[in-house]
Amino acid sequence: MKKIIMVLAAGLLLAPAVFAGGGPEEETGPITLTYWTHEDPNRTALEERLIAEFESANPDVTIERVTHASSRIPELVLTAFAANQGPDIFNLQIEDEYAYIANRRVAPVNPESVGYGSVSELQNAYMKGVLDPVSVDGQIYGLPLELTNWSIFVNDRVFRDAGLNPDTDYPKTWEEMVEVSEKLVIRDGDILTRRGFDFRYPYYLVAMVPMVEQLGGELISPDGTEAIVGEQPWISFLRFMQEWGPNGKNLGSPTYRNARSLFNHDNNDIAMAHTGLYQQGRIKADNPEFFDSGEWRVIPFPVFEDAVQDTAASYYGHYLMVNGQAPSRRQDMAWRFIAYMLQHSEEYLEKVGLIQPTKALMNSDLYKSMPYSDVFSADMERAHVVYYAGNSAKLQELIKKAVESVMLGGITPEKAYATLKAEAQELIDEG
Repeated sequence: MKKIIMVLAAGLLLAPAVFAGGGPEEETGPITLTYWTHEDPNRTALEERLIAEFESANPDVTIERVTHASSRIPELVLTAFAANQGPDIFNLQIEDEYAYIANRRVAPVNPESVGYGSVSELQNAYMKGVLDPVSVDGQIYGLPLELTNWSIFVNDRVFRDAGLNPDTDYPKTWEEMVEVSEKLVIRDGDILTRRGFDFRYPYYLVAMVPMVEQLGGELISPDGTEAIVGEQPWISFLRFMQEWGPNGKNLGSPTYRNARSLFNHDNNDIAMAHTGLYQQGRIKADNPEFFDSGEWRVIPFPVFEDAVQDTAASYYGHYLMVNGQAPSRRQDMAWRFIAYMLQHSEEYLEKVGLIQPTKALMNSDLYKSMPYSDVFSADMERAHVVYYAGNSAKLQELIKKAVESVMLGGITPEKAYATLKAEAQELIDEG
């Protein structure tokens, strides 16, 4: 699979740059736009309504919305673009998406198409820095469907079932996370039937690199020339993950079902999950009784006891982008449809729990009234945007390989670090 992905990536890199300016003009007539996005039942209901409204107002436009699992969509989009068959509109996490900007495969925003008089007016509508990851040479290449950071959701019922008080016994440090999880887990032999907490294993740049940063390490040096900076912090982190896994204290593993997807159902199989504000809408939809019970809460992202900096999980954006290969007329209509969706930011927040970080929304009473929005805001203030570059997806794969090698493969943290360091440095040196 890794070889396939590398070949596809090469195809993406070699794509003709002319696509960034738009393909040949279509003649007047009906337009069909394809929109690929990740699965989210609450958002599906909202967006299907918005699509119907937009099509009613624009009878010559048809929008085909296609959803994919969030874990699969990066590869599917890459495959489609490598074959020059990418969707007209798509969104990914910025660490997977930035390569499409770097390789000029997406079209810049036309401010007038999205209701603004200029690029600067568009920038001023959003919170400071939000559009930086999609801004190159004075142009903007995406608009945020959501800006997300993750804190820790806690099931109070599971805590009490284990004899813990959720008001006082929730973990503030990673060392306490281990201690608390050891009290929460239930095992059938070596199989975990209840976990205290487990990590978001596909998302190493968002959820795990900040743990290394707490210890003083870095993914990339400030000057961009060195990868996997800080031998001891990285080894300490990898040792922590080794101890967390099935060959250590057996508290969790990437082989188990994602903790976030279990949390809503309140089946006494997970006590804590790492997820975003959007989880509230999913709890409400999946399990209204649990949502209304008051038996859950949100706590801050933990830090190590000997942390040298207080860093929370990185925040990231899912940016809506438009295929630069599409004809100019279709690009314009795609941006108009995106603008129509984003006019409904309060509905996205209230019904789906997604934050579209305009100044108007972030200062609204609605946002401030969301349960635990203060926790998410405080965690975001001590966080930074996730690493994004043309090589970010590849770096994430290398970290995944290192973590899984110590957790599942019996590799020592020292050896896993050395391999990660060498391979990541080679990637950086390649430019």
